[in-house]
Amino acid sequence: MRHPPDFIRKHQHLRPRTNIFSSLLRIRNTASQALHQYFQENGFCEVHTPIITTNDCEGAGEVFGVEPLDRSLVNDLDSAETDEMSSDDEGDKLKHFFKNPAFLTVSGQLHLETVNGGFSKVYTFGPTFRAENSLTRNHLSEFYMLEAEIAFIYQLEDLMVIMEDLIKKTTETILARSAEDVNLFFKHVSPKKKELVKKMLKSPFMRISYTDAVELLQNKVQKFQFKPEWGEDLKKEHERFLTHYFGDIPVFVTEFPARIKPFYAKLNDDNCNTAAAVDLLFPEVGEVFGGSLREDNFETLEKRLQLLGLVEGYQWYLDLRRFGSAPHGGFGMGFERYLQYLLGVSNIRDVIPFPRWPKHCHM
Repeated sequence: MRHPPDFIRKHQHLRPRTNIFSSLLRIRNTASQALHQYFQENGFCEVHTPIITTNDCEGAGEVFGVEPLDRSLVNDLDSAETDEMSSDDEGDKLKHFFKNPAFLTVSGQLHLETVNGGFSKVYTFGPTFRAENSLTRNHLSEFYMLEAEIAFIYQLEDLMVIMEDLIKKTTETILARSAEDVNLFFKHVSPKKKELVKKMLKSPFMRISYTDAVELLQNKVQKFQFKPEWGEDLKKEHERFLTHYFGDIPVFVTEFPARIKPFYAKLNDDNCNTAAAVDLLFPEVGEVFGGSLREDNFETLEKRLQLLGLVEGYQWYLDLRRFGSAPHGGFGMGFERYLQYLLGVSNIRDVIPFPRWPKHCHM
């Protein structure tokens, strides 16, 4: 008797004893090694970025706060701090364990940018966290992210070449080293996936600007639940349409409206309407990569932070430009979404050993 995935998901002792999930764990292991191998062979230095951080990289506010459960620890710190304070500082006591609000990381990017000032190629690979109250099959509260920062990147095309090469080389390694396990998924989970993956490896990824993508979506007879509008994020249904329209291969969407991208995305020379940002969309899964050139102009960056009311908290980030910088760019890859695409798994909770989502954190 075969139990459905949602049943196995809720019984952790059963998962690794099933053929499919034990194969998944071996494939994850191979995929992780292949990613590290790619970066090590291409001159990147791995950096262990912190899990506890004081910044919300993307500014979405969907973060988990970090404070001690025993509040007396903070009170003890308050007392110690007060003893050392001058009379002028007595009203400014500690309110947090780390003095400032701290969160579980949503991205290691800003820390990588700090190191990128001394190392031209850096990357990190580890858990990230989003407090997004979503119960869809495409979201997790804890997931793994691969992120890279590269100095002396002058145009988005340079970044896209690296992203495409990374995916193809990693996929080829997985297919070679874990053939038996991958074929189990191709046979029992997604019978059509094998040919689609072969097609992906042989085909150059498509490229389309955000503006052209929105125009394409608006001119189609197909009705969408969410009407495509310039200046709004592409929805999952829009992403799936685009990848299907271009022959079920990954699609780069570039030059997004600046206002829907984070403050660090470099502004284009079009009255600051768009930013040099890119998303890489995969069939069925949607966005797997997000990247951009980083704003290296001090005055422009400072103005954007002022508009967002973030100047005070990001002085350290401005210092990266104030004391000398170089044109650079980077990207992040959702590891579980990549595995979803590769193996044809419909629910992201089935490609991670211990899934966490709202109201569910077993063990």
